[in-house]
Amino acid sequence: MRRLLAILIPGLLLLTACGGSPAAPEPTSQSAGDTAKFDSLKLTDNGDKKAPGVEFSKPLEVTEPTIKVVTEGDGDRVKDNQIANISILALSGADGSTLEDTFPGEPEALELNEELKTQSPVIYSAFVGTKIGSSLALAIPGQAASAEGAAAQPTQLLLIKVLSTKDVEQPLEKPEGETVTPPAGLPTVKENDQGVPEISIDGAPAPTALVAQDLIKGKGAEVKATDQVVVNYVGVTRSDGTKFDSSYDSGKPATFPLSGVYKGWEQGLPGKTVGSRVLLVIPAALGNPDTTNGPQGDLVFVVDILGVK
Repeated sequence: MRRLLAILIPGLLLLTACGGSPAAPEPTSQSAGDTAKFDSLKLTDNGDKKAPGVEFSKPLEVTEPTIKVVTEGDGDRVKDNQIANISILALSGADGSTLEDTFPGEPEALELNEELKTQSPVIYSAFVGTKIGSSLALAIPGQAASAEGAAAQPTQLLLIKVLSTKDVEQPLEKPEGETVTPPAGLPTVKENDQGVPEISIDGAPAPTALVAQDLIKGKGAEVKATDQVVVNYVGVTRSDGTKFDSSYDSGKPATFPLSGVYKGWEQGLPGKTVGSRVLLVIPAALGNPDTTNGPQGDLVFVVDILGVK
């Protein structure tokens, strides 16, 4: 969902800032803004893997975020608490030039959950109730040049096609599966009285390669490199066993994409299954890429995989 967020976040923030109380979700998609601005918009569908042909009167300018279903699909209606798999074509409203095109790649995932409903009720209400196969137009107002030197930005036009949906599986509360006895020579893990895993590095040699050892083998979905994972974890430095990070300290699991984290996570967790508890022993070369901040050297994590998105 990273490309999606990079494109949609500016629009989401603007839509959140529109003010007013969000309308209660209806059985059909809810438009917002000056939708007459889309009267000249014409789309030519080129299939799910190719961006549509787009015609509109230029320049397109809006003073408020505007969203509308411009072509309706013939699939089932999108429901609350589903994940909508979408592709996006982002264009400049000034001249129609392409800013971003995700159609050739894998679909992006937009979770229509309570968080989105609260943060951006207009986006939420536009998607919930539309039909699979529909295309929505979202126009985001341009921005004037700033005093800090940022260049002026024209209105952006986003064409968003809803390709499919899937129901959201609720994450597990704790790892579930078959206990696995790890080989000798690895850091050891025990749970304390609160059920939090504690790592001992006593006697464990420095890693020469990444170790991704199941301690509990879950029976859920297999983690893909493109997934967001829902996890509980504890991390310590291998040199002295000092804890430097733990989701348990916040009292709730963490959710994030696998890319952009430690290389040891990126390489060690794909292929593992939901419900698993995984011991990651990460050599420094696959550890923290920021040499000026955070833990350095070899790292050890226990990661409980509670869900994927």
